[in-house]
Amino acid sequence: MTGLEDNTRCSLFHKFEGLSKDKQEERRIHFGVNSIPVHVSSVIEILLKQVMSPFYIFQMFSCALWLSDKYYYYTVSLLVINFFSIASYIYQTRKMQKALRDTISMSTTVSVCRGGQVYENVSSEDLVPGDVIEIPRRDFMMQCDAVLISGNCIVNESMLTGESVPMTKTPLPRNNEEEIFNIKEHARHVLFCGTKVIQTQQQGHDKVKAIVVRTGFSTTKGGLVRSILYPKPVDFKFQRDSYIFIGLLAVIGATGFTYTMTLMIHRGSTVKEIIIRSLDVVTTAVPAALPLALTIGVVFAQSRLKRRNIYCISPNCINVSGTINVFCFDKTGTLTEDGLKLQGVVPVSASRFLSETESIEELMGGHLYNAMASCHSLTIIEGETTGDPLDLIMFEATACHLTDADQSYSQFSFPVSTMVQLPLSQKADIDMLGIVRQFAFTSNLQRMSVIVCEAHKEKLTLYCKGAPEMVASLSKPESVPPDFHDVLRSYTKHGFRVLALARKDLNKIQADTVQKVARADMERELEFLGLLVMENRLKVETTPVIHQLREADIKTIMVTGDNILTALSVAEECGMVDNTDDVILVQGREPETDSKANLQYTFADSEKVATEILSKKGNLKFALDGKTWAIIRQHFPEVLPKIVLKGVVFARMSPEQKAQLIESLQDLGYYVGMCGDGANDCGALKTAHAGISLSEAEASVASPFTSKTPNIECVPTLIREGRAALVTSFGIFKFMACYSLTEFTSMCILYWASQNMSDFEFLYVDMFLLTTLAVTFGRTSGYDYLVKKPPIINLFSVGPVLSLLTLVSVQICFQVFCFLHVQKQNWYVPLVSRWEYDYISYQNNAVYLMSCYQYIVLAIALSKGEPYRRSIFTNRLFVLNILTCTIVTIWLTMYPGEGAMTFFELKPFPSIPYRLMYVGLAIMDFCICVTLEDYVLSQTLISYKLQEKIEDCLIGSRHTYDLLEEEMLHDDWPSISHQQPVKLSCTQTKLSSSQIMRFDTNMTIQSEIDGQDNVQDYVINSNVRC
Repeated sequence: MTGLEDNTRCSLFHKFEGLSKDKQEERRIHFGVNSIPVHVSSVIEILLKQVMSPFYIFQMFSCALWLSDKYYYYTVSLLVINFFSIASYIYQTRKMQKALRDTISMSTTVSVCRGGQVYENVSSEDLVPGDVIEIPRRDFMMQCDAVLISGNCIVNESMLTGESVPMTKTPLPRNNEEEIFNIKEHARHVLFCGTKVIQTQQQGHDKVKAIVVRTGFSTTKGGLVRSILYPKPVDFKFQRDSYIFIGLLAVIGATGFTYTMTLMIHRGSTVKEIIIRSLDVVTTAVPAALPLALTIGVVFAQSRLKRRNIYCISPNCINVSGTINVFCFDKTGTLTEDGLKLQGVVPVSASRFLSETESIEELMGGHLYNAMASCHSLTIIEGETTGDPLDLIMFEATACHLTDADQSYSQFSFPVSTMVQLPLSQKADIDMLGIVRQFAFTSNLQRMSVIVCEAHKEKLTLYCKGAPEMVASLSKPESVPPDFHDVLRSYTKHGFRVLALARKDLNKIQADTVQKVARADMERELEFLGLLVMENRLKVETTPVIHQLREADIKTIMVTGDNILTALSVAEECGMVDNTDDVILVQGREPETDSKANLQYTFADSEKVATEILSKKGNLKFALDGKTWAIIRQHFPEVLPKIVLKGVVFARMSPEQKAQLIESLQDLGYYVGMCGDGANDCGALKTAHAGISLSEAEASVASPFTSKTPNIECVPTLIREGRAALVTSFGIFKFMACYSLTEFTSMCILYWASQNMSDFEFLYVDMFLLTTLAVTFGRTSGYDYLVKKPPIINLFSVGPVLSLLTLVSVQICFQVFCFLHVQKQNWYVPLVSRWEYDYISYQNNAVYLMSCYQYIVLAIALSKGEPYRRSIFTNRLFVLNILTCTIVTIWLTMYPGEGAMTFFELKPFPSIPYRLMYVGLAIMDFCICVTLEDYVLSQTLISYKLQEKIEDCLIGSRHTYDLLEEEMLHDDWPSISHQQPVKLSCTQTKLSSSQIMRFDTNMTIQSEIDGQDNVQDYVINSNVRC
């Protein structure tokens, strides 16, 4: 249900005077209570939900059957394990729900306007859309989404965006009567639910007021809570295949059921005995402990990640992270350092660039200096200047001081919100600037502006700061140096971050209209002042990690909000793009009345324009910006998959566009990872198969993984451990399946002779061998390096299927041999039962002992090491477990003793050499299984080549990106334009084609700046123009 965020004119918000109590009650019936309730399930509710799952129903059925068969020991053990497992699950679930409830559920008292100047304190739960609320002076937690209509607010939105830097919210403009309110476009004027208002700033004597537009789950915070409570399910092929495979085991169990029932009916057994024995075979074929065993590798991987400062809130994503073949990276704060260094300032004088200077003091008294001192969103919080790091660096370079405006700003002719104290200087006749109004930075506008007045003067000046190409497009063409593109390119191609500054005199603005005038009317016909050059260095860990990923054939992509040339420079520096790549810049043009939308493809390297032949052999790479991305999505959807397939740099991308890119990669069949600093990457982090946040803010809840170490070294670590966990899951699955089928075989063979294993024989296998081996199996950590081939994720691919069938066949052959061979010995005596469950016989001994060795052999053979896991010898607990199980089984074979014989109901062979033969058979079984698994079935010819041949024959089995890659090798797309992409940067702006052409015409290349021009001349000229 929507509130006031849809189809409401912006001007209407300024006409709200408050709701009466009756009107508020009426709306509360319609919109409901303003709260985000988090349901905490009762113990009974969670218990019933858990035990009613098919897995637990089957387990309870198995336990009931085993109890009726007097198999108490293992049944009780399994029930105890399940009890603690369910109790732990209930505890953790309720603990998480309570923590989430305590974090989210919050109520406070709010002052609500009832009309005029009448205010009433009510509970925040009673708020409805349309209420006019007063924002307190400090430390107020928003309980709804509200539009600010008067005063300024400094807020912390870290819970929603991950950005802990305070932001300034300004009142919603009232200039355009017909403008429709859009909560995304007007986000700088909206106080979102869940954000903290650090402090407010009044404009004159007016209260700081806001209009409630959304409440409850309809708020931004409510949407985030919904995504936490009901996360997007991870569609993972291994999980789907595992369910199918369990179904196949059930079919095998049904076959055993029929086999057993036929035998026992033929022998005249009782109905009870027939039912119990037949169903017992089914419970053996489908391992009841399989789901528990499958989580072992994930649990150990999660603990290993935690030791490396990588925290996981979605363990199911660990296995998925092992399949990642594309990884996307944000640039600033992820690939590059958080902090920027002011490289220098490039002033403009008489429409010409002067030489770069690092001495900001020389600029004092000029408009460029004043722009650096005032055009920012910094605030004073508890006596400390805080805000965007870039703004801080720029402001601190001016040596100015920021102070809050109070009632003693009589030296200003206009009400001001913040004052800037300029340092004493002989070059300037002013000592203080007052910020009258601020137009906040937005990613779609790519700029911010402030309206400033000087102390004791009635003149207003607008200063604008933003992306160079955007600021240049808003400036008078004659004020922009003709070599603007060349100079800008010279900086951005070397990885510098460049901002432009501009100004405009506002001589006709009066005090009563300064807060009402439209932003678009102010930010045009500017005078270009110069460039601010920042250095953003790569983190030392970035380049080695990128090279490591590329060597492992993991596609790396940069998706950033920065300039495309800067992004390309960083991509080249860190190794995402190398010298052999043909990087093509894609530039989109919007449709006009006389032309259609079109795409232009040019070489990023101008030297390749006329000399190089475009390579189609995998070296083609695309770079584009957010505007071109939007044009392609709207007008050229057939080109989008090719762009996504070969794209390496996506610049000027909005948060929504980043998420769109992730989804497009997933549509091609890629498993996509995303690493960002949590500021504008929340959507992409949530959309990706494995998102890693480098931010410790609350927004990290949007990401399955959070790294406490703020660099991308966590990426290969996560992939290595994910691959290890995935291979472990595969190994445990095959081990459990082989165990079930091996035990199933033993039971079918013994049933043929009207025998079975004793309860303690079952207990030794199920508890001592199976449980301990399955637990220690998963403790092997990930391999130290990433290899090119990712692990297999298809349980029904050639490798796993052949492995399972071959290994089980080998075990069947050995058991059948032992069962038949023991009967041919001269000391063999057939079983003569002395009581109902008397199974003490040579046949039982032969089959049982052989199967015990087989479980150990299977655990070793299926415990893969390189190239995805380290050697099993590094898993000391597993090796110790193997040795212990082997020694105990050899002891039971050779010299069990009277106590063991009685306990296990064994009948040892009278011949010592015959006993030794079983040890030899175990060694032979070991050699055959290890040879088949490690040197035959796991070879590339079997695992990959044969699989590829089968996929080629099956329609729809190949990945979309493989088919598209082949298609691109045989077509003539794209058609490269043989023009140098010199003026690429002007395509970043939201200009029409005609504007761009006119803009470029006025920017013909100018000769080199005369050496006599300097910064001092610029300051003098600037003062003269004043």
